[in-house]
Amino acid sequence: MRAAWRQYAIVTGNYWAFTLTDGALRMLVVLHFHQLGYGALQIALLFLFYEIFGVVTNLVGGWLGARIGLNRTMNIGLALQVVALSMLAVPAAWLAVPWVMAAQALSGIAKDLNKMSAKSSIKLLVADGAQGTLYRWVAALTGSKNALKGVGFFLGGALLAVLGFRGSVLAMAGALALVWIGSLCWLRQDLGRASAKPKFRQVWSSSRAINVLSAARMFLFGARDVWFVVALPVFLAGVLGWDHWRVGGFLAAWVIGYGVVQALAPRFTARAGTAIPGGGTAASWAALLAIVPAGIAMALGAGVAPGPVLVAGLAVFGIVFAINSAVHSYLIVSHARADGVSLDVGFYYMANALGRLLGTVLSGWVYQVAGLQACLWISAGLVAMAALLAKAMPSIDRPITATP
Repeated sequence: MRAAWRQYAIVTGNYWAFTLTDGALRMLVVLHFHQLGYGALQIALLFLFYEIFGVVTNLVGGWLGARIGLNRTMNIGLALQVVALSMLAVPAAWLAVPWVMAAQALSGIAKDLNKMSAKSSIKLLVADGAQGTLYRWVAALTGSKNALKGVGFFLGGALLAVLGFRGSVLAMAGALALVWIGSLCWLRQDLGRASAKPKFRQVWSSSRAINVLSAARMFLFGARDVWFVVALPVFLAGVLGWDHWRVGGFLAAWVIGYGVVQALAPRFTARAGTAIPGGGTAASWAALLAIVPAGIAMALGAGVAPGPVLVAGLAVFGIVFAINSAVHSYLIVSHARADGVSLDVGFYYMANALGRLLGTVLSGWVYQVAGLQACLWISAGLVAMAALLAKAMPSIDRPITATP
């Protein structure tokens, strides 16, 4: 158990460090290129390859992790992020759209290799049948990661103001390179390698539970990103006139709070009557979530002051979405096969990346064409689809018998 904790700590530390740079880089790109006069759709397109390559990476990365080990896929992800950050440290005249998109493509590959490796490894570090422990560990890893992503948002805004764009990416590349060297030395060499090397066709899941959950995840994360990724920060900066510090600080506080709630999700679901969540739990929380963006859209349409509406609405959305995400993250790890776990987790996060891709493109395009309210209505519709799909999940909900 001590060895498992040590490996969990290394995996979590790697994931934390990567997440800080990922969150900071996203905020740096949005704010820097908005400052240069790029429109919402143009900024969204900068992330297009980031999301497209995330789809491919999760599919191929799950198969790769089962063949060569999750330690190697995690270390490859860290190294690629260092390269991506270094690519953006070129002179300002080189930062044309194709170059930035290429760097973002590498960053997308790196992010999803790292994420798939971290989530898959937890299945292997928890004893069989210890579902309560698994739920807590997954929630803690996912929640702490998202809290640090929020810190990364703030860090991105702060670094841009203090060091400028080039200085910021150079500083992050240097820090992450040190983490990569430590991971090469200390992460277990055989982590997650399947007993028999899987064929590539095995990346497609044959499990109904995995397929339904993956589809629900796609709609869930599309619903978040359709208004959060591009539309919201551009609205805050362009319509409400918030400066970089305020936009970065607000979004950072939101994501930090979201991460804290996500880490505490086992307590929320236990109080709702479910110690170990299943498909019914995911469907109920998604149905509740669909009400939130619809309510924000109606308030904005009624002429209520947008600042207070967005601050309050985002707080509620963050709490309910965090619980949704934590339940989903547990369910995929729980349902994934033990031997070659990264195959199922990779397939699932491929659907997650598809949802992010859908949401990112829609966020820029819909905001530019129809505004923030339209993005919110689309978000509500996508969450409703996620709820319907989650309802079709095999239910393993159980009454509380002990604290998970």
